[in-house]
Amino acid sequence: MNKYFLAVDIGASSGRHILSHMEDGKIILEEVFRFENGMQEIDGHKCWDSELMFSHIKEGMKKCAELGKIPSYMGIDTWGVDYVLVDSNGKRIGNAVGYRDDRTADIDREVYQVIPEKDLYARTGIAKQVFNTIYQLAALKKESPEQLEQADTLLLSPDYYNFLLTGKRASEYTIASTGQLVNPETKDWDYELIRMLGFPEKIFTPLQKPGTILGGLSKEVQAEVGFDCCVVMVTSHDTASAVLAVPSKTSDFAYISSGTWSLLGVELDQAICNEQSRAANFTNEGGYDYKVRFLKNIMGLWMIQSVRHELDDAYSFGQLCAMAEEVKDFPSRVDVDEHRFFAPDSMIDTIREACRESGQPVPETPGELSTVVYQSLADCYKKSLSNLEAMTGKTYPALNIIGGGAKAEYLNQLTANSTGKTVYAGPTEATAIGNIVCQMLACGDFKSVAEARSCIFDSFAVKTFTPEA
Repeated sequence: MNKYFLAVDIGASSGRHILSHMEDGKIILEEVFRFENGMQEIDGHKCWDSELMFSHIKEGMKKCAELGKIPSYMGIDTWGVDYVLVDSNGKRIGNAVGYRDDRTADIDREVYQVIPEKDLYARTGIAKQVFNTIYQLAALKKESPEQLEQADTLLLSPDYYNFLLTGKRASEYTIASTGQLVNPETKDWDYELIRMLGFPEKIFTPLQKPGTILGGLSKEVQAEVGFDCCVVMVTSHDTASAVLAVPSKTSDFAYISSGTWSLLGVELDQAICNEQSRAANFTNEGGYDYKVRFLKNIMGLWMIQSVRHELDDAYSFGQLCAMAEEVKDFPSRVDVDEHRFFAPDSMIDTIREACRESGQPVPETPGELSTVVYQSLADCYKKSLSNLEAMTGKTYPALNIIGGGAKAEYLNQLTANSTGKTVYAGPTEATAIGNIVCQMLACGDFKSVAEARSCIFDSFAVKTFTPEA
């Protein structure tokens, strides 16, 4: 009889329930449920509908029961930085405001009156993103201080849903590390920094290692979904899970976790928190077994996703890649790291405006718009990888591209050409695989990360792209 593992992988636009089991020494995946996700305008802020999200989580679990494939273990991963406050009775306080909300605009200046930006980076190793948890909390403290006063516990998104499943309040290390409030040396909250900023210390529960077993479902959830299973605090930041699934045969590797964001980085034993890494906008996030994910956050496929949506979703991503390749000599490029591309009213207009301002040809067709995005991403990958190698003092002969973006063969080849590296693309379901592998490590089915990564390499197709002459 198969032992099943359930990965609940929730992204900013959709979520999936992926069941997994071992068969002939290979990891087998089966998507059993999918749901849409997105922010809504509530009380003047962009918010997540956390009740709807939890209902989707339970609905996917019910689907497992309907299929007769009851998971022995399950884990949840999400994007980083966003959180929920709960009171002493376990009730949510306020709305689950999302990272694309503009409440944090200019709040960084007030944070830097308490601790200068350079000192904050040296202390946390986390690159400035205006939506980091630290700035969200500062904005809340300014706008609605009563919510912080009422709060008993702060739970980041996956921790909150674990709490709703089990009734246990616990905070996981990799997801917490994204928010710029964790000490990279102690691997726990920086309580001194928290006190400096005037946040209530009591709401921050001690951080737990990924792989920590929370236990079974609450009786209420069991009754609703029709079974009990063991909930594991996995590498619950989606990129941490994806990196755990890099199918490398060596310990030294570079990667791009390619999706809505492109996260380009390496695994290190110690954080790099110097001025050079800060200036290059590299960050030090938590990974499995307290590894450091030293990486740069690049705008990623969010740009092409937005372009596609503005074109009324008339083309698949494969079609956009093909059209981009047809006009690959179109010369214009943009700086994908510019904040203007973060959440524009129109991505197409913003790309055109950037080209016009820099005196370049303005893209008009879907193919021209797509090739500007893809070529600009590849150029950014090259620059970021060069900076990374300079800061680590290592040269990485290959680049592993994981996640949904690994299917963008045109971009993969552009990346090989621009970086001069061999590119290994796959697996595309890296986040779910890493989530599952963390569960399997927790229950002892894998004895080491190296064993798990070797199994991933053997279980999933990995395509190779070499630089073209």
